[in-house]
Amino acid sequence: MTALDLSSPVAVVGAGTMGQGIAQVALVAGHPVRLYDAVPGRAREAAAAIVARLDRLVEKNRLSGADRDAARARLVPVESLAELALCSLVVEAVLERLEVKQQLFRELEEVVGDDCLLATNTSSLSVTAVGGALRNPGRLVGLHFFNPAPLMPLVEVVSGSATDVGSATRAYQMARGWGKTPVACADTPGFIVNRVARPFYAEAFAVYEAQGADPATVDAVLRGSGGFRMGAFELTDLIGQDVNESVTRSVWESFFQDVRFTPSLAQRRLVESGRLGRKSGRGWYDYEEGAERPEPHTAELAEPPAYVVAEGDLEPAGELLALIREAGIEVREEDEDHGTRLVLPGGGQLALADGQTSVEFRDVVYFDLAFDYRRATRIALSASKDAASRTLTEATGLFQALGKDVSVVGDLPGMIVARTVARIIDLAHDAVAKGTATEEDIDTAMRLGVNYPLGPFAWSRRLGRSWAYDLLEDLHLRDPSGRYAPSLALYRHAYASEKREGTS
Repeated sequence: MTALDLSSPVAVVGAGTMGQGIAQVALVAGHPVRLYDAVPGRAREAAAAIVARLDRLVEKNRLSGADRDAARARLVPVESLAELALCSLVVEAVLERLEVKQQLFRELEEVVGDDCLLATNTSSLSVTAVGGALRNPGRLVGLHFFNPAPLMPLVEVVSGSATDVGSATRAYQMARGWGKTPVACADTPGFIVNRVARPFYAEAFAVYEAQGADPATVDAVLRGSGGFRMGAFELTDLIGQDVNESVTRSVWESFFQDVRFTPSLAQRRLVESGRLGRKSGRGWYDYEEGAERPEPHTAELAEPPAYVVAEGDLEPAGELLALIREAGIEVREEDEDHGTRLVLPGGGQLALADGQTSVEFRDVVYFDLAFDYRRATRIALSASKDAASRTLTEATGLFQALGKDVSVVGDLPGMIVARTVARIIDLAHDAVAKGTATEEDIDTAMRLGVNYPLGPFAWSRRLGRSWAYDLLEDLHLRDPSGRYAPSLALYRHAYASEKREGTS
């Protein structure tokens, strides 16, 4: 199967924001587009809005006037489903309710030809369930575009249990022909992105609920240390708290209330109060005119230590040793088989977050994982009340000497970035083991769909094959609810690594 011929008419049913975006993508690719909405007059209004956006592209020199005129001529708003009879593809982008989508596809099946490909843009419903209403469910495929569809490159091509291989291949090639980057995915809750991304939000909310750090500090650490484009609190304010919570709840319920996907009570209260984010003027942050954005916690300047003693190579934070030397601080190395700790002049230790807490040791300050310690602008530290004040001061001064802002957070096992990344890696391995998608497609989806600095498998290779498993195992010992229990897939990954290394 190949992509649709550009002369083939494409229909989009549902003229809301997403429907308009998908119609624009098909239109710019060169197809005649039929736009339909059940509300009288809405398709015509949506067509005018699409043309206005094409006009803006011309003004920005991103589209020629001739191409705009040709696209405008190919765009036809229609008032009945019967006018879609000759289309080769119909993409629905209607209300996220199963019965609504099923009824629509029943009606479409009576109108379009037998060779017409049917696609649902659902982000949270089962493609299999949507297709269950059809006489021929084999021609239904999921085409999950990301908002805004004209700008976001990723499309998840989702095969329901009854989807024909030919239909999925045809949809995949068509998305590629439209200039998108498609990834193939099985019909599982959340598909790829909305499944693997849950810990990014969940762990941030968990830190907040445990009073480990405020939203501004968590967001600053995720950006400045984790390398994420946005923090979890500001991103959910942008998405809409109601939308984000709805997806979380859908995934949780679809996985039979798996504790790994448990929704946040704090977010539930936010939604109940009507604080939905930017669209309502207030969410985690206040967006009313004149409102001040809260600043993250940033430690006061402290004197750096004169030297540190490195026990082992500090992997996966080994880059710190070079940065410390470049800052003019002496590094004394001790010959250890392995380790992730620095000994400070006062006798206290500085250790990379590993799923344990400072209270378990006499005098330890933990530092969080960074995507790139050289480029990181902020580092989080945590210490128990029993840690010596000198240890925390020396640790703070050390990272400040490296040019980093320092945020001191609560004594949280796994801290912020480390526990988040470990859980993302775990869910990615679990998804591959259960046939959701390939490693390559998952990495592509997480980079392009939610702008992660690395895909989870690339991140896992950088950190070491057993890093995520070891950290989650430590977390699970301290919180045996099952939330942090590493998956069997991650266990196999870590164990296989150890076995190969032991026999090499």
